[in-house]
Amino acid sequence: MESFHKFIFRLFLTYLHISFTIESSESLCSKEDENCFDQQMHPDLFRETSYDSINPLEYTNKYWLDMSREFIKQQMNRQPNTNKAKNVIFFLGDGMGLTTIAAARNLLGGTEQKFVFEEFPYSGLSKTYSVDRIVSDSACTATAYLCGVKAMKGTIGVNGQVHMSDCETGIDRNNFVDSIAKWFIDAGKNAGLVTTTRVTHASPAGVYAHIADRDWENDSEVKKACGSRSASKVQDIAYQLMHGEVGRNLSLIMGGGKENFIDSSLYYNGKRSDGLDLVELFRQEHPDNVYVETRDDLMQANLLKANRVLGLYQDSHMFYHLETNETKNQPTLEEMTIKAIEYLQQRNEDGYFIFIEGGLIDWAHHFNKPRLALDETVEFSKAIRAAREMTSEEDTLIVVTADHSHAFTYGGYPSRKSDVFAPAPAKGKDGKPYMPLSYANGPSFPQFFDNENGQRKDPSLSIVGDINDEFPSTWYMQWETHGGDDVPVYASGPWSHLFTGVYEQNALPHFMAYAACVGNGLTMCQM
Repeated sequence: MESFHKFIFRLFLTYLHISFTIESSESLCSKEDENCFDQQMHPDLFRETSYDSINPLEYTNKYWLDMSREFIKQQMNRQPNTNKAKNVIFFLGDGMGLTTIAAARNLLGGTEQKFVFEEFPYSGLSKTYSVDRIVSDSACTATAYLCGVKAMKGTIGVNGQVHMSDCETGIDRNNFVDSIAKWFIDAGKNAGLVTTTRVTHASPAGVYAHIADRDWENDSEVKKACGSRSASKVQDIAYQLMHGEVGRNLSLIMGGGKENFIDSSLYYNGKRSDGLDLVELFRQEHPDNVYVETRDDLMQANLLKANRVLGLYQDSHMFYHLETNETKNQPTLEEMTIKAIEYLQQRNEDGYFIFIEGGLIDWAHHFNKPRLALDETVEFSKAIRAAREMTSEEDTLIVVTADHSHAFTYGGYPSRKSDVFAPAPAKGKDGKPYMPLSYANGPSFPQFFDNENGQRKDPSLSIVGDINDEFPSTWYMQWETHGGDDVPVYASGPWSHLFTGVYEQNALPHFMAYAACVGNGLTMCQM
């Protein structure tokens, strides 16, 4: 007869065997069991779901065949527009990668919906790496898509000879590269910029600045980096916007960033330390210069008689659209776009170039806040719709793209028409909900991970429907990072067929210049 201890030991081994068998049956599949693999890789396919909200026609062959036939007809009837582009409107959705676009369609009513730019006749993909980085930032990408040359990370309007924060090499004019805005100005046309970020931020600065560090938005930052002696040779970004070769010739400038234009002794939020008030100098420059600070100012101003227009609506970046109310008196991107185009259309019969940025898509992603990022994408599309309705495809080239993507994911098998911000039907192996929207990294990590027991927290307990909800990230970082994937490009108007295929990001301004017959490179007029 076995001893009691041996009996308990054998019972324990039996328990381990049974437990291992159960665990193995749940997590391991034999090579022959294809259904098992499907259940592991596509767990939500085997769960019940509701189809009440889906169009009944989608269950038929005819619906999908008719859709495909119509698209083929559309493609076959499409004829390249080879007119000269009188105007070029360049829309930049900062951080608006393909994942952001796909997820944001849910805010339009479902995944089958399209943004206005997705209806454009031609599209392609842009490769966003820089000279020294696989994953780039908004400064070197601005140099690429506005100046036609790839550069080092963190630098603006200079070539690859200049490294970030190089105070000496950065002022060598031999290293400067001009933007398409200058090409238009040199051709006798007008140019302007609109953004929801600071007008001195990395993306809009690509229109007019030449600088070795994107953070040198005011003279105080230059002095910190280069010392007072060297700083005297470096013109900060705000100064270049008001007095630089391109900046002083821009007809219209709108966005945030007032803090970088005024000395701290003259304005309580000012960041300059050189005693200058660049806003006041702008006002004094010409009696018909118009300066506005609020939505009311913009709507009431007679821009048609303005010599130049400067709008600075916040000290730093503008508020997110979802944050605005009657106490935050700032215009929307759509309203700024309408006013800008109205002004430029009457300003010069030879045409114009304007850069319009939806810059807060990027900012929200960096905070792991997709509710804000996706709403900013919708607002961006509204501005594009307004621009298209105000212009003609016959003479106006509209290009829409992003500077880079984000480490933002969209998955988990959510049901059609479901709330993209709600948990997916499928749960994690820990039994806790999985969110369709998440990030590879970012500041939200501690909110969703319990350090004491080494397990993740139920994300649905922290995501409560607030616009500032942070969504899960899998690696803790101060800021969520950009992504290195290619970004989409959409084009409509003269020579928009040039924008098809996969190409380097720095090709974009050359395509636009070719269509408009401007610049010193290969243009339509020189071929």
